[in-house]
Amino acid sequence: MSYSLDACVPAPVCQSKVYPMDSLDRIVDVGNYLGDPSKADWVAQGEPVLYNNNVLLTMPPHSVGTVLATSDYLWYGNVKAKLKTSRDAGVVTAFILLSDVKDEIDYEFVGTELTIAQTNYYFQGIPNYDNSANISLSDTYNNWHEYEIQWTPDQITWLVDGQVGRVKKRSDTWNATSNQWGFPQTPARVQISIWPGGADTNAPGTIQWAGGPIDWNSAEIKNNGYYFATFGQIEVECYNASSPPGTNKHVSYTYNDISATNNTVVDGDKPTILKSFAGSGLDMNAGGSSASGSSGTATASSAPVASVPGGTAAGPGSVPGGSSSGGSSDGSSTGSASSCQATGFSQNCGGSSSSGSKSDGVRGVERTLGASAFAVVVGFAGLLLL
Repeated sequence: MSYSLDACVPAPVCQSKVYPMDSLDRIVDVGNYLGDPSKADWVAQGEPVLYNNNVLLTMPPHSVGTVLATSDYLWYGNVKAKLKTSRDAGVVTAFILLSDVKDEIDYEFVGTELTIAQTNYYFQGIPNYDNSANISLSDTYNNWHEYEIQWTPDQITWLVDGQVGRVKKRSDTWNATSNQWGFPQTPARVQISIWPGGADTNAPGTIQWAGGPIDWNSAEIKNNGYYFATFGQIEVECYNASSPPGTNKHVSYTYNDISATNNTVVDGDKPTILKSFAGSGLDMNAGGSSASGSSGTATASSAPVASVPGGTAAGPGSVPGGSSSGGSSDGSSTGSASSCQATGFSQNCGGSSSSGSKSDGVRGVERTLGASAFAVVVGFAGLLLL
């Protein structure tokens, strides 16, 4: 969350869409996106590749992988994704919903466990080691499966190939200590990713969870030049409630209270498009005369490899586990580091990173695109106080 609610850039409301994932034309690099969802369907970090009319999310050696996030937000609804996962130790594929306040609903796939889909959920990023559960299925690398998340104000349902694999009711998530429901409830983006859970810069618990250390000289790397996950059609159906929560009647979602629960979400008419990366919710037009890439039409081929959203108002920030100016051997960061440092593949803004199990906050590259009230995507990460 930014230092004030007004500083947060409003988030585009939900639009029901079918994404064929047979082209890179509607995928824009995070360093060129200023908040106009009409110019792009997906915001990218890393290297998406088109192959056989599907989108591959790739992870070259010693990179942090690739993540795509929708330009629109979903406030309850239904999401389906057809995909084939990556494989091998330390390689993780993810299909998740992630809100700007870190409400989260997950499918994650570890490359050594090709008959298991891990499901999980978080409320405002708070670790709870009882929230995860597995769904058994056939080989996720060689076989197409359709993964589905049905999300309502009352429950989450995870389905695989049309069959219910898990249900979590909101009524079962009451936290008497905090006096609130520990249930995802705020507008979220769909995110798909491949990331190196087994990288040696990760915490030991994360590496163990990911199936062990990643092998950057594996047969997959030698044959293809990268690890990859394959994505086919993705479909988003908005909840379309007649009254809050879950509406999408106006232009943007904002919050009217720092508690960031569903009764504080405003479906309103504030604009979502910045004139430049120097702007914020306080001044959407700041730096307009010197804005670059304001059309939001840059294609994924121009994406800087392994650069992480964040940094100063000038654009993307540092590489996880690296220096503020560093990058992989295939590219470099286009911005400098701010108070939000990337550590262990998650952004650390004003706090210390923890170690231990994967669930303790050492998450993965898929979270970097949703770290703070949409402003991370448009470069306003210098004000983050997560």
